[in-house]
Amino acid sequence: MKKILITNALYREPLAELFEKFEVFMPQDEDLKREQVLEMISDYEVLIPNFSFYTDKEIIDKGVKLEIISNYGVGYNNIDVDYATQKGIVVTNIPKTTCEPTAELAFALLLAAGRRIGYYDRKLREHRAIDWGVYGDVGLPVFGKTLGIIGMGRIGQSLARRAVASGMNIIYNNRNRLSQDIEERYNAKYVSFNDLLRTADYISLNAPSTPETLHLIGENEFSKMKPTAVFINTARGNMVDEKALAKALKEEKIWAAGLDVYENEPKISPELLVLNNVVLTPHAGTKTIEDRHRMAEEMVHNIIGFYEGKYEVSRVN
Repeated sequence: MKKILITNALYREPLAELFEKFEVFMPQDEDLKREQVLEMISDYEVLIPNFSFYTDKEIIDKGVKLEIISNYGVGYNNIDVDYATQKGIVVTNIPKTTCEPTAELAFALLLAAGRRIGYYDRKLREHRAIDWGVYGDVGLPVFGKTLGIIGMGRIGQSLARRAVASGMNIIYNNRNRLSQDIEERYNAKYVSFNDLLRTADYISLNAPSTPETLHLIGENEFSKMKPTAVFINTARGNMVDEKALAKALKEEKIWAAGLDVYENEPKISPELLVLNNVVLTPHAGTKTIEDRHRMAEEMVHNIIGFYEGKYEVSRVN
């Protein structure tokens, strides 16, 4: 019987099929530390890390029996995929179940940052001065504004659907231009990266994290945005130069930001924590019980599909 090592304490219910078919070790309360995984991994054919557990060369080398690394997340920058490929180890992710909730949170951040919801809430709770006047402490509208989406894949298109329903116009930049059918579905216009930065009122980063996209957005990119631009990131923190973002917000080079991901999670740049024009959430794109259960089920299907062919497998290598 194949053996599975899960690095995080998850609910057992959506993992039931795994426990029926395999020998599974999963921590009950606290997530496994790296040192524990290194000690245990040599006995297991399957490793299930979550998006915050980095599976590097050392762990892969220790996993002499490893056949599949089934990531509990859509992004897989927490796994050395190239090295796993060299070792003949399959890596999978879960793109389907993470799509809608992540787009949902991205749009929530867009609304919250533009309409200053976090700022209003904080000021009112602290009983600090807020201007109730007609033109005091105003926010920015969403209806009729242009949303620029960087990375128009599953999540980007799900975000576009929500934005169009709210009366927004869509421009996008992608590695490859989408088909005419998809563009017409969202009335979306393909533009260059620089044109998107210069013309969008709201900019959402939804591209995958790769070595090429490290600090894709930095001081130079923020300088091209409108002073009224709102920047949203629900992709990966390392795609944005966090210090440059904090500087742009502090100096009002851009108007606001909504962030769910950070360069050095769970640490957040102190400069961001004191700013009133940024809304922060703790990598919560899929953080509902229902969505976490669906993610677990998709992950389970990857493993069983790999061994039995019963389900489709979402391979990334």
